Amino acid sequence: MSIAESVLTETRQFISGNMAVAQAARDAQVKVAAAYPGTPSTEILEYIAEFPDIYSEWSINEKVSLEVTIGASMAGSRALCAMKHVGMNVASDAFMTQTLIGAVGGLVIVVADDVGLSSSQNEQDSRYWGRFAHLPVLEPSDAQEAYDYTRAAFSISEQYEVPVIVRLTTRICHVKGVVINSPAESHETSGFVKDPARLVMVPGNAKNRIPMMMARDIELKHFSEESYLNTLEQGEDKSVGFVTSGAAYYHVKEAFPNAPVLKLGFSHPAPIEKIRDFSQSVEKLVVIEEVEPLLETELRAANVEVYGKDIVPRIGELSPPVIQPVVNKLLDKTGQYDNIIPAQDIFPRPPTMCVACPHLGIYYCLSHIKNTIIAGDIGCYTLGAGHPWNALDTCISMGASLSVAQGIDKGRSEADKNKNVLAVIGDSTFLHMGMQGLLDITYNKGNVTILLLDNRAVGMTGGQNAPSSGINLQGEETTQVDFRKLCEALGVKPERIHEVNPYEMPTLFKALRSEVKIKEPSVIITNQPCVLTERYSKLPPLKVEDDKCTGCGNCLDVGCPAITVTRRETVVKPNGKEKELAFVQIDTAACTGCDLCTKPCAPDAIVPAYNSAQGNAQIIDAVEVK
Repeated sequence: MSIAESVLTETRQFISGNMAVAQAARDAQVKVAAAYPGTPSTEILEYIAEFPDIYSEWSINEKVSLEVTIGASMAGSRALCAMKHVGMNVASDAFMTQTLIGAVGGLVIVVADDVGLSSSQNEQDSRYWGRFAHLPVLEPSDAQEAYDYTRAAFSISEQYEVPVIVRLTTRICHVKGVVINSPAESHETSGFVKDPARLVMVPGNAKNRIPMMMARDIELKHFSEESYLNTLEQGEDKSVGFVTSGAAYYHVKEAFPNAPVLKLGFSHPAPIEKIRDFSQSVEKLVVIEEVEPLLETELRAANVEVYGKDIVPRIGELSPPVIQPVVNKLLDKTGQYDNIIPAQDIFPRPPTMCVACPHLGIYYCLSHIKNTIIAGDIGCYTLGAGHPWNALDTCISMGASLSVAQGIDKGRSEADKNKNVLAVIGDSTFLHMGMQGLLDITYNKGNVTILLLDNRAVGMTGGQNAPSSGINLQGEETTQVDFRKLCEALGVKPERIHEVNPYEMPTLFKALRSEVKIKEPSVIITNQPCVLTERYSKLPPLKVEDDKCTGCGNCLDVGCPAITVTRRETVVKPNGKEKELAFVQIDTAACTGCDLCTKPCAPDAIVPAYNSAQGNAQIIDAVEVK
């Protein structure tokens, strides 16, 4: 049974916050949903895509996804846009203007903050956008509230003609809970109504909308003070009270179960007077917010005495082992609430690429390209900065590798004048925001080599389809980008564009070594699919013949996690220097037979795991051969 079918036949389910948001969109009669994949928000649109009555799309980037949903709202339809926190940076241009236009059909923007940096290059607090853009912010604390608050957001959006932000965090997105669905509501699309004074944001029209925005702020403040989304829970111990929101609410309840708590579901505009009244009922008031002191600052400006980031960390999740000791110290009650067992340290497991990932051979080659500055980007290939490759020198934001490389080229010092400059970028990232960087390089006569890794998927977030795959969100065939033609259209000379199979490492290495020496823009496109998608086809696995393995360890430099060290030995070379040998084995259950590890193997110790005709036949029957 599909997700869509199960949802329609059940009202009580054990689901994640992301799935709860998707169900709320369906039950609120959303007509259009758009997003760009980004952990931890990715699954929201994947779930929505299973509802046939909602048009859903993977947009090319977050700005486009927001603009698509803005258009749907202007047409009178309810629309939802989902993104992770850094995606809002991309969407902010359209976002900041839409606050003046407002919403016609309900417009909800779900932003997922990666508190603790599980899979992000920074830790942002998206509550700032509510203050910056004069928009209301709702903060659910669990999956049930993710459903309820998303439903409520559409009503608030239409009542006050304003886009509404629903701020999630990684914990809310991915942790499951029991969710009870409310009956679906009816919503009729009103249709597009011409209103240039509102919808055409030239300066003359925009400035006339600002008084409307200010008046709306006042209405929303009154709404917040009385909103049922802000709830007060009385507690027996009045020595300390807490104001909190989101996942931090449950952390507070676990750490201090007897303390009064004011939980803010409608966190902006903040109910300042409600909080002021609450502060009078407790001896000390502590604000627990992830991650910035937004509410704390507002309360102090309103002359409400609070404790906050002066005692609580400003980074990461505020879990019970984090909250309890600092509040106990504040209360001078050490030991009274020490009921939290701290998490145990575990053996570190740094992230690595998948077995047979087409990027493995690429980074093996890059690690052997000398005298080159390598600008990296956001995606699976960012892992190339780690062991054993150590083959990335920068990583900033989506699509930045090309622009940064251009800056390195133009700003190079005398000491770097003879160094090569190379930018690495994936196919989806290139289409998301990298194309402009390539155009800038060609237009401004940069000297940069671009390594465009086309694995035909948004690999880092789970292998979602992209224009490079030729398949849309619904699995339908559609236009597939021709990167060679695209790069040529952006100004790269045809003779400087090369397509290479990344599993053919000698060919790839030769192309890299020659192109970085060319004093003009060039592009090398690798063209093998992500191993986790159905477009990848396995070959029979490989194994190591122990009697042939010399322990040279060259195969480990490829970085494939299917290769493990079985033993190490230290030997003394004729020159008296010690050398460590690493004898290896290959996990044949994981191996896909990509053949990358055989290229650097000097003794030819890596061979097919099944030598007999019968064994090969068994493997060939089990997998589709390239």
